[in-house]
Amino acid sequence: MQFYTKQHDYYCGIDLHTKVMYLCILNSQGDVVFHKNMNANPEALTKAIEPFRENLVIGVECMFTWYWVSDYCAKNNIRFVLGHALYMKAIHGGKAKNDKIDSYKIVSILRGGTFPMAYNYPSEMRATRDLLRRRMHLMRKRSELLSHIQNTNYQYNLPEFGKKITYKCNRHLLENHFPDPSAQRSVELDIEIVDAYDKELSKVEYFLKKNAKSHDYLSYMILKSFPGIGDILSLVILYEIDDIGRFKSVQRFSSYARLIKCRAESAGKTFGTSGAKIGNAYLKWAFSEAAILFMRYNPAAKVYVNKLSRKHGKGKAISILAAKIGRTVYFMLKRKSTFNADLFVLNV
Repeated sequence: MQFYTKQHDYYCGIDLHTKVMYLCILNSQGDVVFHKNMNANPEALTKAIEPFRENLVIGVECMFTWYWVSDYCAKNNIRFVLGHALYMKAIHGGKAKNDKIDSYKIVSILRGGTFPMAYNYPSEMRATRDLLRRRMHLMRKRSELLSHIQNTNYQYNLPEFGKKITYKCNRHLLENHFPDPSAQRSVELDIEIVDAYDKELSKVEYFLKKNAKSHDYLSYMILKSFPGIGDILSLVILYEIDDIGRFKSVQRFSSYARLIKCRAESAGKTFGTSGAKIGNAYLKWAFSEAAILFMRYNPAAKVYVNKLSRKHGKGKAISILAAKIGRTVYFMLKRKSTFNADLFVLNV
């Protein structure tokens, strides 16, 4: 966790919502010089901070509406700090809670040097990252529909399809497969929606492959050199990381990607783990997916995971391989070097 500790003449905390925002501005002595609710737009923000713009810092909690405030500060040369939502528990810890109180607490921890910082993602790459995340969301919906078809087949205790219905060329096996007309219509409905998803997702993937890699083509090709990491997966990893230099060590990167767990300790005793939801869930998914695909193309990886499975179970064994892949990707990007099979040693 990193805290913002720089000193300023004025500190501005914003409790931001879609249509309104509550501003609280403190001076360096901690006195409230402005505290007001207003419309959430650049014009209102400009008018509110105008008397205090000299050596001002603005702090906002990392919610889905923070993009425009960050862009506004960058355009007007104002210091902007993004607060980590899960670490800012002090905002919700009081007996009373409202926008006025929240804005005061945000600016108080900003002035006090305990403001937990989140990464202010570059504006020129945000939309592409969000498109990649949207694609992932739709892919999961598509998977749910295919799973529903399989579950319906098991529910009626019918024979296996024989081939993977993930591929469109095999979906003819579903024609008249279910004797009950309602069950058959339910499956046909799933297939129609899956076909629609496939059509739109193929367009999105073509757009991403054509345009997204232009931001950092070298890193994109470095990631693709890892067996099992293809076009889309390399783009997901690339856009979720942005700049590998922001991680000072491989341990910090692994923690950010949710590849390692943190122990909860007190008085010399361990109470399990903590912070499972802190980190980047998309990187966790990407490296887990890379581990599965790496096993598919690498027999030695299968042997490695099977050995670990006997000791830890299959789920944790794959997580260990994913963590190993994450560390490898960190050093590949850090050193600007492609995958080296001789250095990637699988051992238990």
